[in-house]
Amino acid sequence: MSGAAEEALRREYVVGEEIGRGRFGTVRRCYSAATGAAFALKTTPKAALRADPLDLALAEQEPKAHLLASGASRSVVALHAAFEDADAVHLVLDLCAGGDLFSALAARGPLPEPEAARLAAQLADALAGSHRRGVAHRDVKPDNLFFFADDDLRLGDFGSAGWFGDGRPMTGLVGTPYYVAPEVVAGREYTEKVDVWSAGVVLYLMLSGTVPFYGATAAETFEAVLRGNLRFPPRAFSAVSPGAKDLLRRMLCRDPSRRFSADQVLRHPWIVSRGGSAAAVG
Repeated sequence: MSGAAEEALRREYVVGEEIGRGRFGTVRRCYSAATGAAFALKTTPKAALRADPLDLALAEQEPKAHLLASGASRSVVALHAAFEDADAVHLVLDLCAGGDLFSALAARGPLPEPEAARLAAQLADALAGSHRRGVAHRDVKPDNLFFFADDDLRLGDFGSAGWFGDGRPMTGLVGTPYYVAPEVVAGREYTEKVDVWSAGVVLYLMLSGTVPFYGATAAETFEAVLRGNLRFPPRAFSAVSPGAKDLLRRMLCRDPSRRFSADQVLRHPWIVSRGGSAAAVG
């Protein structure tokens, strides 16, 4: 870290050890100089982003997008402070010491329906709140879902977020192959419902231990996503209820106009009966 942003940051926080590393930056533990409270510090240097104007633009708009979303649902990782200069963007965030959903699923495999529904409800609440503020996450996946406590899942990493609050359509191939919506792969304009598709893939993974659309390469995975042939293999889904499959069909609907919104996901009977009502979540 260097520059004016680091100087301002270090006046308010004590920076500790590295606890994570992503494609463009690092995450460190940090502590409030005034209270000693622990947080996570995400640092994104801009030098590595300047080769791609889109990557740089996304990094520079991340603080605004994350701030809007973090005030809309307690199921979003809260942004507590942001420091930015010409060299880097530093975000002080909730410290989610429970790890991410990807690691949890890798260790445990498929989840019981009540647990999957509870986590899906929290994710849907995070998305509903973000969407009401005009923010689409655009990279919903287990790696970006963090446990603040044992059963407290929060959506983080708004580094790919898009703004649609003024009615503008979103474009661009943003996201991760297994989880990206077909309209994104097709290169069309799209809406915030791309997040619901991705959340549907996450729910499918939680219930079955596998993803619905995949290939040996990213290109083959994109082809499978475009086909959108949703199946429920008996070996993985024999014990999964009809209600869960119904919700998956509505979230993983190729037609965005017929696909559920995040608010509709929260009102689905399977979520209400097993995962708790929207009011109980957010």
